[in-house]
Amino acid sequence: MTKPHDKLRGWAAARKALLSGLRFTSLRLRLVVVFGLVALTAAVSASGIAYWLNREAVLTRTQDAVLRDFQQEMRNHASMLPVHPGQDELQRTAVQMANSSQRFSVLLVAEDETGKTVVGNSELDTFTLEDVPASLQKAVDKKQSLSSNNASAYHLYWQRITDHDKPYLVGGARVIGGTTTGYMLKSLEPEAKDLNSLAWSLGIATGLALIGSALLAQAAATTVLKPVHRLGIAARRLGEGKLDTRLRVSGTDELADLSRTFNHTAEALEKRVADMSARDEASRRFVADMSHELRTPLTAITAVTEILEEELDAETGSVDPMIEPAVRLVVSETRRLGDLVENLMEVTRFDAGTARLVLDYVDIADQITACIDARAWLDAVELDAERGIMARVDPRRLDVILANLIGNALKHGGSPVRVAVRVEGEQLVIAVRDHGPGIPEDVLPHVFDRFYKASASRPRSEGSGLGLSIALENAHIHGGEITAANSPEGGAVFTLRLPHDASQLLDDDSGEQSEDPAHGNGTEGTAG
Repeated sequence: MTKPHDKLRGWAAARKALLSGLRFTSLRLRLVVVFGLVALTAAVSASGIAYWLNREAVLTRTQDAVLRDFQQEMRNHASMLPVHPGQDELQRTAVQMANSSQRFSVLLVAEDETGKTVVGNSELDTFTLEDVPASLQKAVDKKQSLSSNNASAYHLYWQRITDHDKPYLVGGARVIGGTTTGYMLKSLEPEAKDLNSLAWSLGIATGLALIGSALLAQAAATTVLKPVHRLGIAARRLGEGKLDTRLRVSGTDELADLSRTFNHTAEALEKRVADMSARDEASRRFVADMSHELRTPLTAITAVTEILEEELDAETGSVDPMIEPAVRLVVSETRRLGDLVENLMEVTRFDAGTARLVLDYVDIADQITACIDARAWLDAVELDAERGIMARVDPRRLDVILANLIGNALKHGGSPVRVAVRVEGEQLVIAVRDHGPGIPEDVLPHVFDRFYKASASRPRSEGSGLGLSIALENAHIHGGEITAANSPEGGAVFTLRLPHDASQLLDDDSGEQSEDPAHGNGTEGTAG
């Protein structure tokens, strides 16, 4: 059963994933958004200012015209009323005042001879004294002190009000020397409609400005990002090894300078790589030529040392005991030199990329047994492998890998050496473990380095320092890997992982090609 807090955690994770997906990872999108925000801010600000200015101008113009007309009507008609007018007189005067050009409603308030308040309304009681704000009535009725700056005891006052969501202008003034007070009511609804139309127009203009800014941002982003995109493609091509990649340069702006800098850098890199490749090729050719040249005299020297070795092992004892150690040293060093030459030739094939696989289906247990038996290691190696585990590999190269790993374990580890084979999915795993002291932690990262030896005190040890490196290269050409580690139970463990079928790694144009002419002359079990 799903718990409530589990659901909450699920929603939180989904929300977090959604927000992370909405992050602005595109420079083009960020440019469009920034342009849009700037344009929106500018358009809204401009529209707001324009609306406010036009609103004040429209309302002020209408207000001034209405108040001027009302003031004129008060002088022409209301001031002609007696001090204490009657109801009919107020009504007639209000109607006359309302017929002005501004067409506003008029309310006249006065006192008759008895002191009673009488009212005259131009709109048949639709505009009453209750519609006039109390503050405005108080201001209109307030008598001002006369002075040099104030020649009138009563002033004209006005106020904007809203009634039932409709705007109105209310104004009022009192007749000097009488009891009559006049109020007018003017609807501002036409002006409000005009302002609403203006607001809609400004809103549409703002929207169009936003759309225009987005299109402009898109165009600007395209103009800016197209060279950047081309630069990115060129950089990727350069990273893929296509060092002749260049950018077309046009203009004199910063992007053009960047393109020129890229071209200069690519040109310098191409020249540098070409020089390094030439030197590397010359070095490989030198090593290969040297190795081939050494094989001829080594063949003769090896033949002589074999004769000397036979004489040493002969029962007749024809070799002087005084020179016997020297003869044995010559024999061992000749073998070591021969192994080194073969290893160098194998390394040059890997470096030159001429090493090829010759694949065959083999039984892994039989292959390991044959490797051990050929080197007389049966008494020192324990094999834990079931028969019937088949793999499509290069038998010779697999033999080289096994010989180096097992030989290295026997020389630098401790007996017995255990070789275990297992299958993990699509991979074949061969683990070679010894019972020695293990590999020091500072040595582990370098065990597969060429010519690396763990102890500097024994530079003339039996190995050349190339065996494990060659084993690793042979694993790589199969699409596999070799790792070195220390077992928790003691000793070092070298783990070889190979695919069951290495034919997938062969190029379509090469297929299963034969090895180069020197294929059969690779190393056989030279420990690193």
